[in-house]
Amino acid sequence: MQYRFAAPLKSSCYGRYNSRVRPLPKVSLEGSVERGYSIWFVMVVALFLTSLLVSNIIAAKLISVGGLVLSSAIVIFPVSYIIGDVLTEVYGYRRARLVIWIGFACNLLVVLIISAAIAMPPASFYEHQQAFETVLGVAPRLMLASLVAYLVGEFANSYVLAKLKIATGGRWLWTRTVSSTMIAQLLDTAIFTGVAFAGVYPTAELVKISLIEWGAKTLYEALATPITYAVVGFLKAREGVDVYDTETKFNPFLVWE
Repeated sequence: MQYRFAAPLKSSCYGRYNSRVRPLPKVSLEGSVERGYSIWFVMVVALFLTSLLVSNIIAAKLISVGGLVLSSAIVIFPVSYIIGDVLTEVYGYRRARLVIWIGFACNLLVVLIISAAIAMPPASFYEHQQAFETVLGVAPRLMLASLVAYLVGEFANSYVLAKLKIATGGRWLWTRTVSSTMIAQLLDTAIFTGVAFAGVYPTAELVKISLIEWGAKTLYEALATPITYAVVGFLKAREGVDVYDTETKFNPFLVWE
């Protein structure tokens, strides 16, 4: 992995930042990858986890947009991919890998806690047990589909972006974010739909649903490109770091490398 510590960026893509602004203090965490995380990194991780967990909770509600039926998670779930782009682009694949596994653990923990809450006997006067189960309950098959699709999609997104960054020499950020999202979202959507609903709905209908979801999520990413540019530029300037994963081992299981 190669780090580039330089003066704050002043290119037209990222705007101008005061080079005399002092970086925020480090938040030291025992056993951290780099022996300390900046408050900005912590905030990005918090936003990533929030978007991921909220999207899984609200996914059960279906909405109609322009005649298309989509999960309400479409509002927030693509944000996790945008933040994943920011993590890899600024901090590199190693830190993104750690955050992806943290997200997986948090997601699994939420599912287990909700399952435990559903299994607990309701109070005699509580009349909403069935509604509670309907809204928050997750079938084992759906849970498996969600977790597998998340891991494959997020790691594919981070890997493709990191490799393209090296190939392009750090130029044309939009090509990396859009390309990585197209590949990762296709894998995510196909795996989730296939594992969760294969044999339940006709194959043609599943393909149609997958393509609509994939197209909507990719368009979301493309429209958010200006925001991605602004956030990436701000973080690179404040953190003074721009990671190129030239020597990184891309094994997704090397969490503490």
